[in-house]
Amino acid sequence: MKTLLLPALGATAAAALLLHTLTVPSPAAESAPSLRAALLLHASFDKGLDADFAVGDAKLYTAPTGNRKSAQPGLPEGGLVLLARGEGRHGDALRFTKKMKPTVFYRGEKNLGYTTNNWSGSASFWLRLDPDKDLEPGYCDPLQFVAQSWGQGNMFVEFSKDHTPRHFRYAILAVTRYWNPKNLGWEVLPDAERPMAPVLKPPFARERWTHVAFTFGNVNSGKKDGWGKLYLDGEYQGQFTGWQNTFNWDVSQSAVTLGLSYVGWFDELALFNRPLTDKEVKAIYQSPGGARELVQ
Repeated sequence: MKTLLLPALGATAAAALLLHTLTVPSPAAESAPSLRAALLLHASFDKGLDADFAVGDAKLYTAPTGNRKSAQPGLPEGGLVLLARGEGRHGDALRFTKKMKPTVFYRGEKNLGYTTNNWSGSASFWLRLDPDKDLEPGYCDPLQFVAQSWGQGNMFVEFSKDHTPRHFRYAILAVTRYWNPKNLGWEVLPDAERPMAPVLKPPFARERWTHVAFTFGNVNSGKKDGWGKLYLDGEYQGQFTGWQNTFNWDVSQSAVTLGLSYVGWFDELALFNRPLTDKEVKAIYQSPGGARELVQ
């Protein structure tokens, strides 16, 4: 056994082995340079509401409704969303206290890296809630990528509305005629006809943080080669492939919306301009300081 060989090592060899062990970079350290290079937006909420880093507009906005008109910097009034000091996975976090009409968002232009040809990317964030006890009736989308209208292409993670326990899903919906030509209801379609990766018994809990990450590729390729992958707590959960994910965005109207119908805590949002590898997703999950430690 290898453990029996170590006592037989000479002092020089033992010192060399120890030095090697101490100097081998951790998976997080190995991933940090590539993650920094791919970063589009990072919001830790530890320095306030605005993103710590953003390729585009760093401000967090609130609009009265989902059309995001008349948006103003900051959070909605009335304590609907709070900057929760010391309650985050790392430092501070956002806390959504109830289902609400106002929409909280970062502007998507530049921050999403959107392109009209072969768009790809990734998102990473943390959630803390008990979906079956904390959420109010109806769908809940903790994170969405959307532009001028839903039917022109969108991307989201959601908690389902009619299941116990609630399902958790990641989906990419292209312009409606490409993925749903009969314009059928979302729940009417069989799973195989929905471009989504579902988790039927997700691990979310009020007492612990759950890491969520998704990656995607070949949006706007013009071919049926679009795909998306979902990860929870650093582990691959599923994917969908072979979709013509054509979007028709006015990118100036695009947004990264947070906490639609969500009740719970949200922390450490990071967006990247390429699909992360399995190793990079796990590095973010396992990093003691979260994405902040790797991208700053």
